[in-house]
Formats: sequence, structure tokens, C-alpha cells
Amino acid sequence: MALPATPWPPAGVPPVDARRHALAAAAFGLPVIPLTRGKLPAVRSPHHADHSPVRCTGECGRAGHGIHDATTDPAAVLALFAAAPWATGYGIACGRAPHHLIGLDLDVKHGTDSLASLRLLAREHGFTVPGTVTVLTPSGGLHLWLTGLPGRPVANSAGRLAPGIDVRGNGGYLVGPGSCTLHGVYRLAPGPVRPAPAPGALLRLLAPPHRAPPHPDLHAVGRPGSCAPGSDGVALIRFVRDSQPGQRNDRLFWAACRAYECGLGEDLAPDLTDAALGSGLTERGARATLASAARHVAPRAPGVAGAPDAAHRRISLDGRT
Repeated sequence: MALPATPWPPAGVPPVDARRHALAAAAFGLPVIPLTRGKLPAVRSPHHADHSPVRCTGECGRAGHGIHDATTDPAAVLALFAAAPWATGYGIACGRAPHHLIGLDLDVKHGTDSLASLRLLAREHGFTVPGTVTVLTPSGGLHLWLTGLPGRPVANSAGRLAPGIDVRGNGGYLVGPGSCTLHGVYRLAPGPVRPAPAPGALLRLLAPPHRAPPHPDLHAVGRPGSCAPGSDGVALIRFVRDSQPGQRNDRLFWAACRAYECGLGEDLAPDLTDAALGSGLTERGARATLASAARHVAPRAPGVAGAPDAAHRRISLDGRT
């Protein structure tokens, strides 16, 4: 399929005019949604006042379904921004035709050299990191844009590919250049203006991890204070991954509590985080929910098989005591 011929980046657009940048991205074939300064979808869910969770990804015909609202239609983009005049940025949906965009988020926090990690990964697996569209983040990190292939889904993950490298794939989004956030402005770096194809070896590394069929029944795992023999937590991970808007945080908290009750909390935390990212939660939100679940379960730990005594050890995501 031929890619759109619309030039990128747009000429003459102020660096922080999010709506005009979003329209230019949409014209290039990149589905977009407006974002808040906190990098969250700006249009409020139409179901926020419902008393019970609603499994809706836009079937109701109204805006406010996060990444499911992403569109390349200019009239629809303008309508989304009109519904959220407080939006100061925009997100670009990954994994969607025609580009099947993949984002590599190279972090620099806590002294991590994620660019070196990526180069090492390339050497180990025999591929070259291509020159491609690069976005400079306010924290000093980089977003590398690559194109994927139809029928080859890429999973969202945090640190699974290599230390300091997060991946945005199907169901995820990237903050677009020209977005103004609480921490600063995302800007396009000089260089290529079209995303390069992801090398085949990298695509294989980015494929969703294969999971063994779950041993326990989800409800058996979920009974407080009981753990099925041989439980590997796959059912809990699937439970989080299948969350719908309006359920994500509650389902992650519930699954994390069950994992900590079974003594699997620290082992499953990375996979639960990946599943939460895949469902649309932010990494910061997912980690905060996991930490809350650990604190919630800790006081009951002495009566739960496999969990440490809270009087001697407080469970934390990084394993520190």
C-alpha cells in the first residue's frame, strides 16, 4: 500500500499548536486523539457517570473512548478537539494502517543509557537500527518511529525489550511532536521525515510473548487466601489485558491483589504492567495501582500462603525491603 504523500512535518506550524500538528499527522495517515497536559486522552468518557462498567469502544456513537477515538478524518479530528478545548497535545495510535506505527521509547531516567541498550540488542540479534523519524521528549529521551507489517501485531511493553526501552504497539499511542505537556514540549528532531520499516529481527523480538495455557481457573486463583497448585498467573494477566475503558484500574488492582495473596506479586508485576499498558493504562498509573495492591494485601500477609510477613517486610515493586 502506498503511503500518503502529504509532507511531514507540516511547514509553518508553531511548535506547540497541537491541533494543527494533529491535523497534519492525520493527513499523513496517522490516527490521532487529543491529549491533556498529563498525556491522557482529553475527551471525557460518556460513560463516566454510569453505575456499572460499560464495555464500549465507541459503539455508542459518542466520543470519549480513548485510543478507540483515534482518526485520520480531519472533520472528526476537529470535533474531538472541539469537545476538549483544554487539550494541549495529541496522541498517535500505533499499529493502525497504513503505517502500522511502532514506537520505541528510549528513556534516560535514573542514569539509564537506553540508546546503548538498543545498539547492544541490535548487535546481538544481527540488525541495524535504521535512521527514522525521531521525537525529542521533554525529559531528554527519544521516541523512534518505525513501521510494522499488517497481521504482525506488536505488544506494548515496559522494559521487556531491553532496559530503559518501552514499546508502543497495537492499542498504544505515542505523544505527537508539537504537544505541550506538564513537563515540556515534544519536538521533532532534524533528520528523516518518514518512519523507516522495522528490521525483521526486531519485529520478531517485538512479537507478543507466547504464554502457556493457564493451569488454574481464574475464579480459583481469585478467592482471597487460596491459590491453585501450579498457578502461573496467566489467567490474571489475561484478565488485565482484556480490560475495557472504565474497568482497567479496578481489574488491575483486583488481579494484583490476587497475585500478592498467592505469593506471585513480585514475579507477576512486570507482566501485569505490560498487560495494563496494552489495555490503555499509563505506565505511571499501572505501577501506582500495583503498589497500592501490594500495600492492601501486606497487612493480611501472615495468613496467606507464600506471602511474607508484613511486620518484617513491606512488598514493593522493585524488590527492596
